[in-house]
This record gives sequence, C-alpha cells and structure tokens, in this order.
Amino acid sequence: MGQSTGSEPKRLGVLTSGGDAQGMNAAVRAVVRTALKMGAQPYAILEGWQGAVTGGEMIKPMGWSDVSSVLNKGGTVIGTARCKEFRERSGLRKAAKNLVLKGIDRLISIGGDGSLAGTNEFQEEWPSLLEELVQAGELTPEQVAGHEKLRVAGLVGSIDNDLVGFDMTIGTDSALQRILAALDELSSTAASHRRTFVVEVMGRHCGYLPLMSAVARGCDYVFIPEAPPEQGWQKILTKKLEAGRKAGRRESIVLVAEGAIDHQGNPITANDVCDALEQETGERPHLTILGHVQRGGTPSAYDRWMPTALGYAAVYEVLHQDQNSEPVIIGARNNRVARLPLMKAVTDTRAVAKFTKAQEYEKAVKARGCSFSEMLAINEVMSTPPQQDELPDNARRVAIMHVGGLAPGMNTAARAAVRQGIDRGFEMLGIYGSFEGLMSGKVKQLAWEDVEGWGFDGGAELGTLRPIPRVEEYYAIGRALEEQRIDALIVIGGYNAYLSINQMRQETSRYPAFNIPMICIPASIDNNLPGSELSIGADSALNNAVWALDRIRESAAASRRCFVADAMGRHCGYLSLMSGIAAGAELVYLDEFPYDLQDLASDVKMMRDSFRDGRRLCLVLHNEEAGGRYDREFIASVFAQESQGMFDVRHSALGHLQQGGEPSPFDRILATRLVRAAIEELSEQFTQNRSEPLGVGLSAEGIESFPLLQMQQKVDPQVRRPLSQWWLPLVDIISVVSRDEWDIEVRPLPVTDL
Repeated sequence: MGQSTGSEPKRLGVLTSGGDAQGMNAAVRAVVRTALKMGAQPYAILEGWQGAVTGGEMIKPMGWSDVSSVLNKGGTVIGTARCKEFRERSGLRKAAKNLVLKGIDRLISIGGDGSLAGTNEFQEEWPSLLEELVQAGELTPEQVAGHEKLRVAGLVGSIDNDLVGFDMTIGTDSALQRILAALDELSSTAASHRRTFVVEVMGRHCGYLPLMSAVARGCDYVFIPEAPPEQGWQKILTKKLEAGRKAGRRESIVLVAEGAIDHQGNPITANDVCDALEQETGERPHLTILGHVQRGGTPSAYDRWMPTALGYAAVYEVLHQDQNSEPVIIGARNNRVARLPLMKAVTDTRAVAKFTKAQEYEKAVKARGCSFSEMLAINEVMSTPPQQDELPDNARRVAIMHVGGLAPGMNTAARAAVRQGIDRGFEMLGIYGSFEGLMSGKVKQLAWEDVEGWGFDGGAELGTLRPIPRVEEYYAIGRALEEQRIDALIVIGGYNAYLSINQMRQETSRYPAFNIPMICIPASIDNNLPGSELSIGADSALNNAVWALDRIRESAAASRRCFVADAMGRHCGYLSLMSGIAAGAELVYLDEFPYDLQDLASDVKMMRDSFRDGRRLCLVLHNEEAGGRYDREFIASVFAQESQGMFDVRHSALGHLQQGGEPSPFDRILATRLVRAAIEELSEQFTQNRSEPLGVGLSAEGIESFPLLQMQQKVDPQVRRPLSQWWLPLVDIISVVSRDEWDIEVRPLPVTDL
C-alpha cells in the first residue's frame, strides 16, 4: 500500500492551533488517512504548538483507527492550545528539535491567521534553528541531514471566516447554523411578546457571521466593524425598528458583532445598543450573548466534506513540494480546492484590520471581497420597509411562481424576490399553484409585509407542482398572462421549470404573450440544473441526509453490519457522493459511474476481508436511480447472500426527509443572492426593452446568467443532469479516506492557484 519510495517513509505532522472550529476533525482524519495511503507516516502534534514545544509523547504517530468515528464530533480530537512560549525564539528551537527527533519535516497546520502566521515564521526560521541546535550540541549533523527544509501547508480553521481570499473557512458554516438555530428560536418568543432582542455574535474583527446571519434570518439591524454606523446611530436604529413594526413585524432583532465599532472607531457593545434603545424608547430590549455555542457541536455537512477535501489536497501538496516550494494555504474558492501563498493570505487578512483601525471603511469592505459588499447592500434592502405604499402607475408587474419538486429555500427566494422587486419599483405578484394556478387565476399582489417570515420556513407558500404545461394549455397560459397584465416571470424551481420556460419561449410566434422576460432560479435538491453548480435546497437536503446517516451509523455500529442507504438525486449523484464523504461511507454507487455484478462481487469480497479483520460497520450510499436493476434492494441482497456470515445487511431509503425542514443558512444566502441577480437582470431588460429568457446560477466565476434557449447544450436530456459537474473529481476521496483495506492510488484533486 502507498506511494512513498525509499526505505524510510516520509513523516508529516498535523496540528490544530488557536480556537477550535467544527470540521477540524474531518481535516485531521483526511490528513492522517491520505498520508497513510501515500505511504507516509502521519504524526499528531497534540495540543497545538504546545505539543511541538513539549515534544515526547505529545507528538504521536497516528494509525488508521486513531481517527475513526470523528467526523460527527465538534472541536478537535488532537487538542488545541495557545502557546506563549512558541512566540519566543527558545520555543521555536524546542519545537524544531522535537520535530527533527521524530523525523518530521512536513507540516500541516490547521488554525486561524495567528496560528498560520506563526507557522510561516517557524518555516522561515527553520534552517537557522537547526543550525543553532547543531552548534549547541542538541542535535547532531546526522540527525539534521535530510531535514534542512520544512515543507508546510496551512488549512484555515476559524469560525470567523476572516481569511481574505477564500469563500468559507473550516467551521464557519457550522457556526452559522448554530446562530440561525438560536435566532429562529428567539424569534418565536420575541414575536409572541412583540419584543426587541439584541444578540451578540462572534467574529472578532470580521463581520461575516453577523452580516450573513442578519440576511439569512431577516434581522432589523446589524453592527459590524467593517461598516460602522454614522454618528447618531441611536436614533437611526430606533427609527428603523419603528418602521419595521409599522410594516407589520411583531419582533425586532438587532445583531451586534463582538468587534463592532462606530464611525470614529469607538467600540459598540451589545449593552451599548440596549442602553441606546432604552433611552430612545423607554423600554429595555432583551440581551442575548450566544457565546461559545457558536463554536461547538456537530459539524455541518459542508464542514465535513470540504475539510476532508482540503486535508486530502494538503497531504498531496506537502508530499510533492520540493526544496524551492513556498508554504501555502489550501482553502475553498467557488467550491474548488484553491491554493494561496501562506504569508500573502495572512498579510491581506491583517490589512482589513488596519483599514478598520485607520477608519478607511470602504477599503475594509472591498478587501473582504465583492460578495461581502453585495451582502451589505442586500441586507439594507431586505430589512428596510418601503418608504411609500403607493407604486407608480406604470410599475412593471412581475410574477413569481414555483415549478417542480419541493426544495428548502423556495420560500426564501420568493421573499427575497418580493422585497428586492419592490425596492426596484416593481409590482410583485404571487402565482399560487404553478402553471395550473396561473390558468385558474390564482394570482395575488404581494406586499413587503406579506412575505414576513417566509424566508425561514420549509415548504413553499406559493405551492409547487411538477407538470410541464402541455401545448394545448399554452393558449390558456397566454390569456392568463395578458389578463393579469404580467410583464415578467420569475420561475423558481427544478428541471421541469427550466424545460417549461424553454419550450414556451419557442412558441412566441404563436403566443405573443410569452414574449416577456422570464428568469429561472435553480431550486432543486437534486442539484442537477444547467448553469448553476449549486441549486437552492441542495445544501439543506445534504444536511438532512447526513443527519439521518449519523443516526444509521449509531444504530448499525452495535453489531457487525453493512447498511445500504438510498439518497435522492434521480440520476445526479451529488447528494449521494457528498453525503457519503460527510458521513464517512465506505462505498458510494453513482449513476455517473456505471457498475456491474463483477464490481459488486469485488466489493463484497473486500467487505468480508475487512469484517474478518475487525470492522464493525460498512456504510454504503446508493444514488436512487443508479444501476438500473442493480438497485438498493438488489445490492443489499447480493451483499447478504455473499457475506458468508461475516456480517448482516440492512437497507433503507432516506426518502422525503431530505426535502423537508427549514432551509440551511447556505441555502437562505444562496437564494437571496440568486434573486438579486435575477432582479437586476429584469431591470436591465426593462430598461433596454428586451425579453430574453435566462437562467441565473452559481458558476466557478460567481453568479452569472445564461440564455435558457441554450439549455440543451448544457445537459444530457436522457438523464437530466449537466454535462459538466464540478464535484465529480471528489469521488476519489471516498476510497482513500474510508477504506483501509483497499490498495488505491491517491490522485491529485484539481487545485486553483489564486
């Protein structure tokens, strides 16, 4: 097994440093197991840099089983600590000596910007540290030989999401889930009593968590360090809360970043906000400090599969670096594994704090990236009631409908469309019951207050149906569009929504009413839509699936068992693969990778061998439409028949629980961003007097639109999935990090250099 050459395996260390973050365990697990598969010997440096300074048993060789059953655990199983001694030259010397004594000259450091900056300094000082140790007689030249360079890769583990250059750091998505869960609970009690809550949110000097939470929960106001309020914010805040109440809101929620400041750089605390509101209104708000609940608990699905991919890529990186390689950070950018020079990333991150301290707030916001400034603008629109109730007489009438299967986040998208459309001066209409509802005249004007609360519930308030309109129904649809004076359509839904609009627009010569702007917004748990790498609802479904698989693991681990589970997705394997990575599945069967009886026979033989060697559980994920007749039940029957009594077999379909529940923070934010792009596109088409049917979606370059009439060039119509799927290279990860017994080549993931 493995790819290392030479008599001695390469040795690498992995440590977690600074504050803990959900998902660190997934990264550590991937590092250990990928290293073993590549023939290297991984070591865990316990308690962060303190373990490196202490040495001895604090630097522990790791085996495959040492990182078993850690994916669903919060925190870090190898411990973390802040080490003052490591900041001194003497501490650096001790750490270097202890690593050399273990033969370690490759390092994967998981932590925040402070930890990574310390790692960079350690790497830069490594040659001089070894020279000093040899001169002092603490190490011999023979011990140092071959370890003259420290090869380093960093992974950003921080719930603050404060590292410039990457979309999401390890732990951020889980922290958002904790915050949103708390805000959802607070909202119900606040609405019951018409109360105001002031909530302090973590994030230190970065406003990402409070800003995204404000957008995802629909909060009234948010204080963040990058965009502080002007002088007199106390009265501005009070007026905004009063406007929200007049518009029908029963509760008011104000978020305060723990590092919030005013425009002069003076701190604004949650207590300051409470004092100000009490002085202005005579009533003291309720103060809630969320604290460390944001940092703890089970990682989200994203904070399992993405850190797994990053750990996998980091090991490949450090084992292939040469003498001239610079230390890098491996992170996530547009769903891809990306690479940045370590010190450049740290320097750019610290520049934001400098801009804030110098009161150069526009530069601070710009440094956070274009999506950060976009979300600031979105939050202002979504939280501010319209100044006037009357629309202009010539206001464009824009209708919203859902088409296709239910996806969590449909309500969020509808709410965002109504409020952002009203902000642009449109008259927003809701079509209840898809095309059938349109033909039946179930169309209602939606005001700003009508969609209050929609964004946070599962289901679809407007209703959604799957049928694609038949040609004989086109006349009735055209008449309905004319009678309702609909100037544009926003269709939120799945593959049938796209197909419906595509087919209707090809009939504009016969039905002129179809010649209006039509925008499709992707919402499908299958994640199989053209022009968008992620669909609204896919992340929520993934989290639901992983939750169910965690329960299955717990039930099956009590006996020697193989469990075969079906995940939804039709012919698209996204849910199956990602939930398999996130839940630690040993096998995943996808429609994208055909399999036959010979493959099943090979897999069951490997399973017998592994159970004979002590395995207690084998989790198998099956894409619901994969394999034709070789479906879940057939696979389970084969495995049971060929188990030779080594294990028993159970099977189950995860089913419609994947479609239910409240939308995840990621889906709420994605829905809001996609709708913003759709509204901007409509505004542009109205201005230019165009009527082009478009789809909006998330691509490798950000949010983009594409002509719907080109849909057939982007999909395989037989299996209803995109021709190009960004996540397919991740399939190699499963076999590397989940199967000890399989001898598998570790292939590199595609990595984007930033």
